[in-house]
Amino acid sequence: MDIIYVRDLRIDAVIGIYGWERQIRQGIVLDLEMATDIRKAAASDGIEDTLNYKAVAKRLIDFVGHSEFQLVETLAEKITEIILKEFPVTWVRLRLNKRGAVRGARDVGIIIERGQAS
Repeated sequence: MDIIYVRDLRIDAVIGIYGWERQIRQGIVLDLEMATDIRKAAASDGIEDTLNYKAVAKRLIDFVGHSEFQLVETLAEKITEIILKEFPVTWVRLRLNKRGAVRGARDVGIIIERGQAS
């Protein structure tokens, strides 16, 4: 299994259950690990033969930036669904971080894995 990753992707979004959270944009930080087979790309040296991590990042920036979920759990599930359906990925691990959500903690969030690791 080969893994392509994106770390510290920062996106502002409306997220939260409290009224004040629905009125502002908060920073979400994503770390992604995505399983794909890179052998064809390594042989061809062509971007069309691999997972284009820039395209993944752009898609998620657009999706998360326009989302208005209440729970990070829902947002995380939707992100992994997009990756698995729209990109050549068999497995994804997502760490979603909502910085400043709990006083005294640097960050809080969720880690989920979806798909089949090969």
